[in-house]
Amino acid sequence: MEAAKERIPNIPLLINIVARRVRQLNRGERPLVRPDDSRMSHMDLALKEIGEGKLTAEMKFKAPADAPAHDNVISL
Repeated sequence: MEAAKERIPNIPLLINIVARRVRQLNRGERPLVRPDDSRMSHMDLALKEIGEGKLTAEMKFKAPADAPAHDNVISL
């Protein structure tokens, strides 16, 4: 857990990444790292993947299609 928090210090973002990865593992996707033992939970596996740098997140911000292009620019 600590290694994952060091890589992604934003806790709400970390929770969302782990939750999404657990859903993927539950659907049968292969883990990116070896489990420590056969009883390792998917949540612990996801945290280990993040802690070892095998899994990260990318945020994309996109303006709504109907918004004018200049609405996402802030003038000071």
